[in-house]
Parts: sequence; C-alpha cells; structure tokens
Amino acid sequence: MNKLQAIYRKDRHISRLVIMIVAWMIFMAITRFSKFYTVINFTTMASQFPEFGIMALGGMLCMITGGIDLSSVGVANVTSITMGMFMKSRMVDGSINVFTMIAAFAMAICIGLVVGAINGVLISKIKIPPILTTLGMNQLVTGVSMVITGGNAVSDLPMNYAETINQKLLKVIPGKRGVMQGVLPVQLIFFVVIALIIWFLLARTSFGKKIYMIGTNENVARFSGVKVDRMLIKTYAISGICAAIGGMIMLANYNSARSDYGSVYTLQCILIVVLGGVDPKGGRGKISGVLLAIILLRLLETGLNRFPQISSYYINLIYGAVLLLVMVLNYFVEHPITRRKAA
Repeated sequence: MNKLQAIYRKDRHISRLVIMIVAWMIFMAITRFSKFYTVINFTTMASQFPEFGIMALGGMLCMITGGIDLSSVGVANVTSITMGMFMKSRMVDGSINVFTMIAAFAMAICIGLVVGAINGVLISKIKIPPILTTLGMNQLVTGVSMVITGGNAVSDLPMNYAETINQKLLKVIPGKRGVMQGVLPVQLIFFVVIALIIWFLLARTSFGKKIYMIGTNENVARFSGVKVDRMLIKTYAISGICAAIGGMIMLANYNSARSDYGSVYTLQCILIVVLGGVDPKGGRGKISGVLLAIILLRLLETGLNRFPQISSYYINLIYGAVLLLVMVLNYFVEHPITRRKAA
C-alpha cells in the first residue's frame, strides 16, 4: 500500500489517468464485453485518434511555454483542402503516383510550418497574446478555405491516397472466421513517429529544457541566455507542422476536405493536453500523460457509442464537463498553498 501511495504521489496526473482507464475498461467488460472487446473495435479506435492526437501533441508544446494554439483545426483544413486540390490536378485514371503523394506531404508540412511560424512571430515579436493570435489565425485560414472552396467539399480525390493511408498492416486471422485482417493502421504509425520525435525533443535535447524554462518564467529564461523569441517561433512552427500532418490524415479518413471538418477537435485537443497534466500556465507536462489522455478519451467515446440510449450529442457536453473538472481538481490538489493564502 505504501508503494502504491508513493507511486501516486510521484505523478498524480499519470496515476489518475491509469486508474480511470482501468476503471473504464472494467466497466465496459462488465456491461458491453462482446461489443467492446473486439479486434475490429480496437483497430478502429487506433485509426481514428491519430488525426487529432497529432494536433494535441503540437498543442502540448505550445502550452508548455505558457501559450496555446487554437489554430490547429483551421491549419489542418486549409492544408487538406489545398493538398486535395493539388492531388486532383495530378490524377491520372483516378490515381496518383508515389512521388505526387510525397510531394503533397512535403507541401503540407511547409504550409503548417509557415502558418505556425507566423503565429510565433506575432506572439514573440508583436507581443499579441497567444490565445488571440491563434484564434485569429484559425479564423483567417478557415476563411481562406471557404474562399477557395466556395463552402463546398473537395471530393473525388485519388482513391489510392486514401487506400495507402487507411490500410492496415500485420494481417491476422480473427476468431474462427478464417479471414485475414490487418490490425496495425498506418495512421497509428504516423502518430507513433510524431510522438517519438516530440518525446526526443522534450527529453533529450536543449529545446525541451528551454521551452520548460520559458513556461516556468520567461524573464528568467531571457536572463539565462535563452533566445525566447526564436524558441517560441520554433514551437509554434512545430505545432503548425503537427496540424498539417493531422490534416493529411483527415483527408485520407474522410476522402474529402472541407473548411468545417474536425470542428470539435479544438476542444478535444485542449482537453487532452490539460487532462494529460500539462499546466495551462506553462512549465510543466509530460508526453506520457498526454498519450494516456488520448487513450482515455478514445476509450470513453467508443464505449459510450456502445450504449444506444446515450446520444452522441452528449459527448461534447461530457468533454466540457471533464475539462472544467480537471481544472478544478488541479487547483485544489496541485496548488494547496495558493488556495490557503487566498482564503
């Protein structure tokens, strides 16, 4: 018992998430075992969360610096729209070659990098608050998307692009059907690669130490020789790249693009980052917590969908309530001294 208490106290956020995941898995095992615990269900979950999970990883970096990125969904949509149009213009007999696909991803990364860097410049050089900068940028790129498309969806995309991104590797024979079925979505591979890169940046490079320092105290970071402006530009550029890659996965999942796709992802990304233990004031947070938060929310949403009597409209309500609850818990658990002084 003492060891369990020590583990819990060492990292309350991680322990809390693990407890909630285990509790939810037990609940689903009792109530909906046959519908929830299937290879198809878990494979579907693994292919659905990378598009917003990658956006959340980029947003995590911004929040560690004490900022926020609300432009991820807009960047994802403008990227998917422009790249969808680009690939359509290069189609031959309804498909594109591998070089066009690679070029589309390279161009998408450039779009995300440029938009993210502009966010960083406005925040670091012009001193516009991050919430206003990224909210304004989100509206700007969403407007660009609507102008380009006229409010319509970009469809009739090359099928081999969606087939490539949506394919599943590691074929297995589920149950007694005797049918080979893939269990490793390519989208998940994208997510794992991005997660490993961000983990490496945070844990093994000076970049990670510097953004934690900026989030803890920007003035101290400046006096310590950290080039804060440059670091903020890099951080928001990385977030923009993550949003663009998320947009490319969205493009494959929907096999179309529109300016209002993924509108709920903004709330989800913020909830994931905060639930994962990243302090909205900056200076604290681990990628492990964010990964567990992504898993928890995906399990919750998928599990709720197994109850026909619960409308899907309640999911956003639950997300908002969870976000507020986590913020309140963080205040009472993580800042007891501040609370006592305020009293």
